[in-house]
Amino acid sequence: MSGFDEPPMQKGEAQRPKGLPPAPGEPTALQRAWLARGLDQPGGKLPLFSPDARRIDPRTVKACMERGWCEPWYANPTKPDWIVCKLTDKGRRLFSGE
Repeated sequence: MSGFDEPPMQKGEAQRPKGLPPAPGEPTALQRAWLARGLDQPGGKLPLFSPDARRIDPRTVKACMERGWCEPWYANPTKPDWIVCKLTDKGRRLFSGE
């Protein structure tokens, strides 16, 4: 398991379509896993690649930016279409229980 897979369903749990958040306004499992990787990085820097070396889908990055969980950090001069992001305070609160 790479940390980006959906958790196994529990007995009696209704089957939900893959990729939906647990509740409206919450991150999907994939978004949450990506955001969590910034918690222990200097400045909250979020990775450009998954643990198995695949580029993070730009739709994931943009969806998290739209919800205020991360923000662009700096322009990447060698790859201008790659958005380098960092966690926001709102993104950190997803993990603090506030």
